[in-house]
Amino acid sequence: MTASSDNESPMDSWLNERRTEALAAFDEQIPLLYRSRIYLDTKVAEWADCTDEAPNSLFLWGPLGVGKTHNAWQATRRWVGQQFAGAYSGTPIVQTWRSTALFDALRPDDNGGTPKRLMKALQTADLLYIDDVAAARVSPTGWTQERLYEIFDERYINRRPILITSDVKPKEISHIVGERVTSRAAEIFRGGVVHLDGDDRRKGGAAA
Repeated sequence: MTASSDNESPMDSWLNERRTEALAAFDEQIPLLYRSRIYLDTKVAEWADCTDEAPNSLFLWGPLGVGKTHNAWQATRRWVGQQFAGAYSGTPIVQTWRSTALFDALRPDDNGGTPKRLMKALQTADLLYIDDVAAARVSPTGWTQERLYEIFDERYINRRPILITSDVKPKEISHIVGERVTSRAAEIFRGGVVHLDGDDRRKGGAAA
């Protein structure tokens, strides 16, 4: 969407204002290390631009330091801006989590359950971004994996996108997320698995 001009309609002007506000708010959520604009992988850019050919969800995997997290944050920002093009349905809600923090949050609370408000937020957000999923700790009881399946399944049947980064392929995360989530992930990320490769950018001081 172009910047405000004398030729745009009042609706276009209003949408541009909402888009600018939404991007400014999202920029505040992005860690400082990942705020710089970068060149996105072609498939990642297609997803962020919501092209007709793009998959609904995206799984970025590759070795340490190739820029998965930086790509994911900047792709999410671009995706947010794209939600103001075409049929506008409100400012998008994005849930962003490190996998370790998410797994901790999904563990049983003092009452023996996961807070319903958190589950609802994770299931209904317009986009759910989970960073470094393979770094999470395994729940010995299987509780976390069951909650994660409920989240993935609800998002899958309602076509709500998920963005994940990982050091390993989707089929290699079953020991973390469980077999049911791995099976569902195969459907969710069909056509949306992107392998990022290259040198370890951390050694050169760049963001991963």
